[in-house]
Amino acid sequence: MESALNATFEVMTFGAVLVLVVLGLGIIAGMMGIFNFAHGEFVLLGAYTTYLVYSFGLPVWLGMLAAPLVVAAIGFVLERLVIRRFYAAPVAAMLGTYALGLVIREGVRSLIGGLYISVPEPIAGSLTVGNVQLSRWRCAIIVITAVVTIATYLLLTRTSFGLRVRAALENPSLARASGISTNVLYAVIFTYGTALAGLAGALVVPMFSLFADLGIRFLIEGFFAIMLGGVGTFEGSVAGAAVVGALSAALPWAVAPVLADVLILVIAIVFVKLKPGGLIAERRR
Repeated sequence: MESALNATFEVMTFGAVLVLVVLGLGIIAGMMGIFNFAHGEFVLLGAYTTYLVYSFGLPVWLGMLAAPLVVAAIGFVLERLVIRRFYAAPVAAMLGTYALGLVIREGVRSLIGGLYISVPEPIAGSLTVGNVQLSRWRCAIIVITAVVTIATYLLLTRTSFGLRVRAALENPSLARASGISTNVLYAVIFTYGTALAGLAGALVVPMFSLFADLGIRFLIEGFFAIMLGGVGTFEGSVAGAAVVGALSAALPWAVAPVLADVLILVIAIVFVKLKPGGLIAERRR
């Protein structure tokens, strides 16, 4: 019973962080028609910002507040200067964002080397549930993710901004003909997506430590989640992240971690082959 509760808690925690990553990745992919291969490095930048603030003797939580803001600012500048030039060429966009991610990753590596740097949890201690000790910080991650997810859903479905976003997502040409500035929406959405990635990096760095390749795992599993959930829907992003997060956290309890990654890839490929539209395909009809 204790092992099952611990496993469930691990699944929920990792799934929560992955939801933040996939929300931003899915919105960018669905609206702009490109897959941002630098998204994992924005997670890394969020983790590095948190560490940098902490290294100056400031509280960890202050670094976590700064991380999404700093990463959003970087994302906005990169979107305006680089990424916006690739919207008409999805293949070039994938190559361009991959190169951009490589530059960011190696830049961080040059600053921290091959080290694994620990960052303390801002909320120490644990909660006792039965005979199991559950980390207070991991509980906080789940709550923060739930709040951000609900806020994002309300933003996209209950506001005039969200209506414009959905219009541009459904038919960009018609949206532009209706007077909606898709270029501005693209900049805002890309910036928001990178902010979510930065927040994910800030939340996860106390659990995984800071190292230069931190973002790679989240990029790969975020891609699997998008494949499973389907591009273009809020629900699909959340559902895909939940499934992949559950598999990523649960499978290593049963098989070797390397084999677990292979199994996740195989499951994603088989599922997409059988259901190309993703988990939430029916809702788009």
